[in-house]
Amino acid sequence: MYELEKENLRRLSSYITAILRPSLIKTFMTTYLKKETVERIMSTEQSSPSAAAQMLLDCMCDLEEDGWFQAFLDFLHTAEYTGLHGAIKNWNFLEYEELHEHRKLLERIEPSITKHLKPRELLMHMNCCLNQRESEEIQAVEAQRGPIAASEKLVDCLLRSDKSNWFKVLKMALDTCELYEALDLLETNGAGKSVQDSDCMMAESSTVCFEYREEMETENMAAPESCRHMSVTEMPAGVTGDSGRSGERKLREYQRELMTAAVSGQNTIICAPTGCGKTIVALGICEEHLKLLRGRAKIAFLATKVDVYEQQYKLFQEHFSSKDPNIRVTGMCGDMALSVRMLIETHDIVVLTAQILVNALQSGEMENLQLLTLILLDECHNTTGKHPYNNIMTRYLDNKLTGSGGLLPQIVGLTASVGIGSFKNQMEAENNITQLCANMDTRVITTVSKHLDELKSYVHTPEKEFFHVFQTPSDPFIRIIQNIMSNIEQMAKKTYNIESLSNISNREYGSQKYEQWIVSVQKSCRVLQMQNADEERRICRELCNYTEHLRKYNDALIINEDARTIDALDYLDVFFQQVRNAGFHNTERKLTALYDTQRPQLQCLATEGQQNPKLEELRFILEEEYHNNQETRTVMFVRTRALADAMKKWIDDTDTLKFLKPGVLIGKGRKSNFTGSGMTPSNQRGVLDIFKSSDQSKMLIATSVADEGIDIPQCNLVLMYEYVGNVVKMVQVRGRGRAQGSRCFLISSSAERIEKEKMNMMKERLVEAAIVALQSRPADLSFKVDILQKEDKARRDFLSASPDKPKTQDSFKLLCAKCKMFACQSDDLRVVQESHHIVVDRSMFSRCSRVPHRKPINFCGFSKKEKMQCVECKQDWGLVVSYLTIQDLPLLKIESFVVQNLVTGKQHYFRKWRDVTFAIREFDMTEITPETWALVN
Repeated sequence: MYELEKENLRRLSSYITAILRPSLIKTFMTTYLKKETVERIMSTEQSSPSAAAQMLLDCMCDLEEDGWFQAFLDFLHTAEYTGLHGAIKNWNFLEYEELHEHRKLLERIEPSITKHLKPRELLMHMNCCLNQRESEEIQAVEAQRGPIAASEKLVDCLLRSDKSNWFKVLKMALDTCELYEALDLLETNGAGKSVQDSDCMMAESSTVCFEYREEMETENMAAPESCRHMSVTEMPAGVTGDSGRSGERKLREYQRELMTAAVSGQNTIICAPTGCGKTIVALGICEEHLKLLRGRAKIAFLATKVDVYEQQYKLFQEHFSSKDPNIRVTGMCGDMALSVRMLIETHDIVVLTAQILVNALQSGEMENLQLLTLILLDECHNTTGKHPYNNIMTRYLDNKLTGSGGLLPQIVGLTASVGIGSFKNQMEAENNITQLCANMDTRVITTVSKHLDELKSYVHTPEKEFFHVFQTPSDPFIRIIQNIMSNIEQMAKKTYNIESLSNISNREYGSQKYEQWIVSVQKSCRVLQMQNADEERRICRELCNYTEHLRKYNDALIINEDARTIDALDYLDVFFQQVRNAGFHNTERKLTALYDTQRPQLQCLATEGQQNPKLEELRFILEEEYHNNQETRTVMFVRTRALADAMKKWIDDTDTLKFLKPGVLIGKGRKSNFTGSGMTPSNQRGVLDIFKSSDQSKMLIATSVADEGIDIPQCNLVLMYEYVGNVVKMVQVRGRGRAQGSRCFLISSSAERIEKEKMNMMKERLVEAAIVALQSRPADLSFKVDILQKEDKARRDFLSASPDKPKTQDSFKLLCAKCKMFACQSDDLRVVQESHHIVVDRSMFSRCSRVPHRKPINFCGFSKKEKMQCVECKQDWGLVVSYLTIQDLPLLKIESFVVQNLVTGKQHYFRKWRDVTFAIREFDMTEITPETWALVN
């Protein structure tokens, strides 16, 4: 049986053994081979994967069981050996024969090319020829043994790759990452001669000197010749070649002034305007710290958001790889399955998001912060409340005040404003700043004072103007929408007294307060209980539908207020199309019919109605500004993603403005009802890159994601379209206008909003005066910081002395939060890696429907495959994932469920898994067997 297949396996074994790693199809081996045979193959693979693969082939040729060959093919495909799977299935290895010369070349130049690779950067561009496990192994090797060892591992994986395009992908990745020396080794056959033309010799390399420019902070970071400087080697964007380029970065005097306290070893908050080069200051501080603690320095640079992390990590990598390749820089964010402690121990500088460090401290992976010698907090004004920064600093202060910490790291914060909290006068501002200093354990606030004139010559504060636009008092579109909402409220009251579900009163249609009322009603509805369970389910589902429709109409009113009526109507059309696609419930049929009845009139008003006066004012401003200066660069801030999308459509549809070709920059949040699922960091970078080219885009429309941290290229016009926040937000937004003569306009129909911004300007002056006052009284500041730290510590000790309520061992059932349909038992829940919650009862799939996931990705050993929805009401329940070797696991979102105690019958609603009151067992791989679940490798 299978004699032909066995003969072909023997005949083609040299191809197969050069590629296959038996450990990747371990489940196949454990299914068809004896345990001791599997162990012997796995042991052999440690020293020689090819020998192990040959042992596996020899054993396979002795198999007589039915189905083993097809199972072998299936396991190959599941293990991402798609190329090898196809070659064996068709018995055609011609593509591998053609790659023979490429493999020989890479083997020959391996000792040279591994010195010029950057594995972490390359992996981002090589997913199509490396599987997930290989990528994780390469990252782990880099974390444990450094980049050269990781490069050797990367080359080994490529030599064993079964993807026919691996050589082409490698070259493209090297070019994208600007690793030109490595690329030259491939293209010149490793011997200075081109693969395409071996007689053509490479031109002699040349060295280019240049001034370093940091676009992230300001357009031109060059300083006068009189300034002292740090030397740095850098490869500038747009310059290609195969040899190193060297240049000089010159620190300005005001930047050196900002470094003074930090380089002397003091904890400090560096407060300086957006655009002055604070990141350059941070790099300078790191250099000095590395020199001071040569061989002992351990630096962590913390960012608040992933997109900011990626931006800063890239800058640190580029700077120190050119400055001194021996300085080991790495980064970590999101779901990277790496050890934080190991990264810190094996590197000099680690750039990471703050939550990563919090998780490491909470899990016990890091007992305290003593492993580090310097922590830099970007946007440090966030060190308050429950922010991860404050969580880290609380642990720092607990160690310090109890004397159990030993040597603690130096703390340096970077911010454009310390105007945090609520305050009405200078004294209250001083108190808030003092609290921030206490949270960060600093008694020094560093600002520019000696070189203020130089700072002002580089950093330009835009002039601010206000445009108060009066709205048209009568709008029939608004009246129709409000009438629909009133009808829906009456329908809901016939089902249940919704007024009893919320304490919020005096709500107005089209307001934020109305949105808050909806959230309050939905929260109460989730845990609404009645004697009749079927009646409870009916009422909860109907109320959920009613309030969700009210939410959409409220959103439409908000869009109509700031954009065009047609944009509000489009928003509603998209929502009702989603309702129709999801399948109708009786209540949804009535609500859809209500909309359909009014839609013709709404369409007429949208196409023929009056123009929004705010848009007319905005059009006039843009036409005027670009008429006066065709090179104008504009960033416009708006409150919501839906409005960002609507404003882009309006500009694209306006003949006199369509030449602006605006880009849209939004966050990457979970979902956006109007614009989709947000933007990934790569999407954001693409938009910013296009904005830098005046031929393609002269305007950027952004939400709050752009007001703090993200690199916004230089512009000379900042528009705040109904966009007002606190003092810190005002400073951050205004700082986006960095060019000389730049201006900042607030456009609003709300007199209160304009007054609030004027109050922010007044508060900014109070903050500046408060800083000067605190700097003039260092002893008083230090005394107050000590007092606050002791009071805060006493408060924490009191709270921690209160015993935590233990998790109950009671049993619960999870019900759909929308329709109260049974989903699963709490006894069938398991927790994976302390944060992911799965269900080990396969019958749950009979109670849900599954739809393909739009963006399947891998994280922490999981692979997203599908979305999981309630089969009754289509409520989003979570994901269907694979984990390691196990396929089709339900991964739940607790906010999608109500939890009911099986004994008392009482229902509870939790927004986060950490808040649940019952115990959940850890997942044990041995719980699941081939008989209870479909196992694949």
